[in-house]
Amino acid sequence: MTTSSQSRETFAGRKAFIFAAIGSAVGLGNIWRFPYVTYENGGGAFIFPYLVALLTAGIPLLFLDYAIGHKYRASPPLAFRKINKHFETFGWWQVLINVIIGIYYAVILGWAASYTYFSLNSAWGADPAGFFFKEYLQMAEGVTLDLDFVASITGPLIGVWAFILVILALGVQKGIGKSAAFFMPLLTLMFIVLVISALFLPGAEKGLNALFTPDWSKLLEPSVWVAAYGQIFFSLSICFGIMITYSSYLKKQSDLTGSGLVVGFANSSFELLAGIGVFAALGFMAMAGGKEVSEVATSGLGLAFIAFPAIIDQAPFGSVIGVLFFGSLLFAGITSLMSVLEVIISAVQDKLRFRRSVSTAIVCVPMALVSILLFGTTTGLPVLDVLDKFVNSFGIVAVGLAVIYAVLLNESLSGLGAHINETSSFKLGVTWRILVGTVTSTVLVYMLFTEINKVATEGYGGYPAWFVNTFGWGMAIGLIVVAYLLSRLPWNNLTETKEVKGDNNE
Repeated sequence: MTTSSQSRETFAGRKAFIFAAIGSAVGLGNIWRFPYVTYENGGGAFIFPYLVALLTAGIPLLFLDYAIGHKYRASPPLAFRKINKHFETFGWWQVLINVIIGIYYAVILGWAASYTYFSLNSAWGADPAGFFFKEYLQMAEGVTLDLDFVASITGPLIGVWAFILVILALGVQKGIGKSAAFFMPLLTLMFIVLVISALFLPGAEKGLNALFTPDWSKLLEPSVWVAAYGQIFFSLSICFGIMITYSSYLKKQSDLTGSGLVVGFANSSFELLAGIGVFAALGFMAMAGGKEVSEVATSGLGLAFIAFPAIIDQAPFGSVIGVLFFGSLLFAGITSLMSVLEVIISAVQDKLRFRRSVSTAIVCVPMALVSILLFGTTTGLPVLDVLDKFVNSFGIVAVGLAVIYAVLLNESLSGLGAHINETSSFKLGVTWRILVGTVTSTVLVYMLFTEINKVATEGYGGYPAWFVNTFGWGMAIGLIVVAYLLSRLPWNNLTETKEVKGDNNE
């Protein structure tokens, strides 16, 4: 068995790659995070720092990931090993970040699947918040580690994992490529219909005014710029192995920068569309309740599983809006979860040289079991909240910095730029190297240490110190330790790995 550069699976063409890459980038955060971040950080004025962040960090880092993946045609651990054998740890760090994200991301998809069904008859009743926390999640009092299973969560969660496992076992093109080509147009159509429906709700204009009325004074606040870079950084699936993995499946003569520009701007367009739809609906909710938009605006779980059910209860054709909204969450999440798990599967294939189906089972079955044990219980939500916070703020940002510095020290940005320029329509030069090596790294340093100081001094979410230390700091540090240990394990067929290195450094 072999996964050398000559036999490595590939996408059928550029179109399949673009669908898959957009599917990875467009996820839950586009729908339930971006609108509120925009609203909180200057409304219409936030679009300016957002675009600056996209052009100076998001797209340049996307190109960096594409360059590494396409040049070395390998999973993150093997790609970084080819740069320098001591940097294999960084690749496994990215893989383990995807392990953490995968085990909790799946449970949110299970919730979205349940709520798609609940929307047909407003099963949450008159109290969406009480239903979500007490009846559906059956949350335990306080923060404990009770392992009491909740059937309403566990059933859909098993279904999500089974569905994803089948798709990924089919391979890069037959599984990921074809499913992304199906889900992304369907998601786009559903969301456009949802947005149009929301725009015709009474009070929609009130919501849009709240979202887009610019507060230019906000542009003087550093936190607003950090929020813009943070949104771009997390939204585009950059610097934690996904785009390295996907670009390694591209054929050798591929337009990397052209594809990257399409992916970057498609992702941002979807976020803008989501902002319009969400705040049009929140404007209706505010008017119906005799409140201001500021009183009903929220993000994340509060928006999806509390605010939107309340909107669905009051809106004309509410069940249709509910199915469209939660169905969109589900489809956006499926394509993102596929990309997360593919990073891990690709690394296992490269390291152990197992067949695709075997590698998929080795990855997905244990992760599914851990996901069910942690999040199919009465204490799943607090664990999810802390893992999500720390793996994003102290995992993705930190490994992003490590990768940039590793490249600067051991792989010339000029060399990577030259590789991209061989086949790409949009050429990279000095400006790209400055943006990656100086601007982006500076922003990431500021983001990382600002967040470390804040959480270290204030704690997080009001959770007990032992809980945050275990599932937060403990997890974040543990990933680095385990990544190092994995890098010390021998590679199956190491001679062939060395030959691959020679092939890709011509």
